[in-house]
Amino acid sequence: MELSDLGSRLRMAREEKSLTLDELQTITRIQKRYLSAIEEGNFDIMPGKFYTRAFIKQYAEAVDLEPEILFEEYKNEIPVAYEDDLPEKLTRVQSRNAVARKSSKIVELFPRILMVIFFLAMLVLIWYLVTHFLLVGDKKPVEEQNKAVGITESGDVSPPKEDEEKTDSGEHKDSKADADQPEEDTEQDEEQKITVEGVTGDTTTYQVSNAKKYEITVKAVASGEAWIKVTNNGEKQFASKKIADGESETFDFSDESEAYIRTGRSTETEIYVNDEKLEFESEQTVQNIIIKFNKAE
Repeated sequence: MELSDLGSRLRMAREEKSLTLDELQTITRIQKRYLSAIEEGNFDIMPGKFYTRAFIKQYAEAVDLEPEILFEEYKNEIPVAYEDDLPEKLTRVQSRNAVARKSSKIVELFPRILMVIFFLAMLVLIWYLVTHFLLVGDKKPVEEQNKAVGITESGDVSPPKEDEEKTDSGEHKDSKADADQPEEDTEQDEEQKITVEGVTGDTTTYQVSNAKKYEITVKAVASGEAWIKVTNNGEKQFASKKIADGESETFDFSDESEAYIRTGRSTETEIYVNDEKLEFESEQTVQNIIIKFNKAE
């Protein structure tokens, strides 16, 4: 079947990435027959207009094309998903009805809530009165006990002279012991610090400082799979492969100043810098991660 203009553009971008339809299916999780239909412009086999636009967007992101630009350039080819607004409107009407029913139930329960609050307030008042009178009744015995141990009205306690001498002697010994102890080294090694330098589209740049080593680990989450590419942002390539089901790869960047990682499925990919997990700043499926190492001279 003859390709559409949009399909030709997408297929050309895919072939420039050296990706087959099977590999693209793995990256996007879109069935191969739908990917082929997009390239052929055969949107009739799609499950709906909304899914058509969503599949085209995922296809474009996987081959590094801007979906919004494609939608604008080929708006005559891509179906408009205005029909999908109807279920959303119906959902909003149902939500308003549910809120109205919930409000009615609250009004019915309001008298009961007032009764519960009144009952709790009475319990608090009774507790306050009981504890107040108990404290007043016990005040005199407490004052007599204070006089028995020599506590004055100002609250000062006059300990025996012998105790004072023992205390002074103990403080003198403690001071001497503290003076004999060497000063502890309070300096601590600075910990590794990862900061975000900037986010542009599907590319996020990080800065790593105070690192003791320079290792990058790329891992696929359990029961997941992702296509990864790891380079030094230059000519040296460390890996270009698919990892799955908890599989991980660790790369030594001791001789490099930067690490460049491209993942075809960020939601199923984890990246660690010297065993510290990197938090993704973007929610895009296909992402480029640049890690710059601030190494001490």
